[in-house]
Amino acid sequence: MNKIDALPQEVGFIFIHGAGLNSGIWSKTVESLGYPYLLVDYPNRSSRHEAGNKLTLADYTAYMHEQIKQWGIKRFIIVAHSLGGVLALRLAEEFKERIAGFIAIGAIIPSKGNSFLSTLPMPNRILMGALLRMFGTKPPRSAIRAGICHDLTEEQATELIDGFIPESLRVYLDRSDAVVPSVKKLYVKLSNDRELSPALQNKMIANLDPHAVLSMNTGHLPMLGNPARLRELLQSFMSFSA
Repeated sequence: MNKIDALPQEVGFIFIHGAGLNSGIWSKTVESLGYPYLLVDYPNRSSRHEAGNKLTLADYTAYMHEQIKQWGIKRFIIVAHSLGGVLALRLAEEFKERIAGFIAIGAIIPSKGNSFLSTLPMPNRILMGALLRMFGTKPPRSAIRAGICHDLTEEQATELIDGFIPESLRVYLDRSDAVVPSVKKLYVKLSNDRELSPALQNKMIANLDPHAVLSMNTGHLPMLGNPARLRELLQSFMSFSA
């Protein structure tokens, strides 16, 4: 589950994926990365049953905290994608003595005391809240394809849709008191993202107040759409912040 590139550098990367995915989503990005890395997973990945829907945001954070706690690299940069931004803020606060930087990739960054759902514009917030409660957190195959797979190959899209894992409802609804860490921060804006609109990404950028904003001309999954370019951005940030 956790993969570590055993290189001797003092600073490494911790990767946090988005909703419905697993840590393997980063596999192409970390090829030849040149730095230690840890691919963190959410709970409920080994068994996809409804019991996972009772997990809270705190349960997710605690599960991921243990994975990071056992990692031997002293200092690290957190790389968070999509829903992972909500969890990454909490983990950054818990490991504030070890965090060296924060990179948000098309990520949700709620302000203190708010939830994933609260970041959406009001009409979307009401609609999504109702849909989540009525139908659960796994969208129809057609919606997954249109929202996050439109710029991927057919093989990539099929594999992702077949493996999509519904998250607990609470991870979208629970509020978080985590604040933005006082470290070097980068937001990678995805200009062809159909899941998180440019306007919503701009709101997340304002919440994060990063030192830099860089754009990638990809959809919601740049780690699949253009992993080489994403790797370059991570390596450049490491040089800048380490």
